[in-house]
Amino acid sequence: MKLRERRISRKEGIKKGVYLLPNLCTTASLFCGFFAVIKSFHGEFVLAAWAILLAGLFDMFDGRLARLTRGASQFGIEYDSLVDLASFGLAPGILLYSWALHDFSRVGWMASFLFFACGALRLARYNVQAESVEYKFFQGLPIPMAAYVVATTVIFYDQQFAIPPRHNYWILGMTFALALLMVSTVRYFSSKQFDLKNRRSFFILVAAAGAIAIIAWEPQIMIWVLSILYAVSGPLDELYWWIRQGKRPENILLEKVAKPITLVPKGPSKENQG
Repeated sequence: MKLRERRISRKEGIKKGVYLLPNLCTTASLFCGFFAVIKSFHGEFVLAAWAILLAGLFDMFDGRLARLTRGASQFGIEYDSLVDLASFGLAPGILLYSWALHDFSRVGWMASFLFFACGALRLARYNVQAESVEYKFFQGLPIPMAAYVVATTVIFYDQQFAIPPRHNYWILGMTFALALLMVSTVRYFSSKQFDLKNRRSFFILVAAAGAIAIIAWEPQIMIWVLSILYAVSGPLDELYWWIRQGKRPENILLEKVAKPITLVPKGPSKENQG
């Protein structure tokens, strides 16, 4: 009897460890976002930008770990959503204001706040829609990718000019554009449609390996280029379908892709936007 109780206790311990792993990654993402805010206040903008990029990696890993280990929980889903808002909404907004937008005074902090607020609305809208229907495409620019555009722009600008920008209207316009794209209905490519058993998806993975090699060649420039390309891919796709057919095709349901773990009670699903 005691031996059986010990076995049950060990199984419960392993189960708790499985649930803990994704949440540890989420906490690491939160730390990176907090670290980025601190470094922004100290004027170390490039370090803050790299911290936001690292937060994105942890955000990607926590979702993968939850699926692989079946360690998803309602607590983890809610926690992840809050962390995303802090690391990809608040941290980039403060970085933008401290780095470039403070010269615009009231307009500058309003732009930074709009980025933060639209990021919150983006997450809230996804949480509402995710349980009712799974889309082949993201609706609106994912908040981690908006944060990546901000972070890579800081890194690229520093690599080119080595000083923070002054009264840069391009960056001000970029901030407003990113905020509006997040709450728009513009479609963006989602990695959820990947089926590794599909031959076509295999070739996409090969292309991704080539992209990694290009990034390694000139990382400060190429990560910025790839981030910008993703941000503009949505509007360009909309323009393409508008010119070709006068309207875009409706979002396609992911019928052949494995559905995410369903929890009881039902709650908002994690937005895996990496």
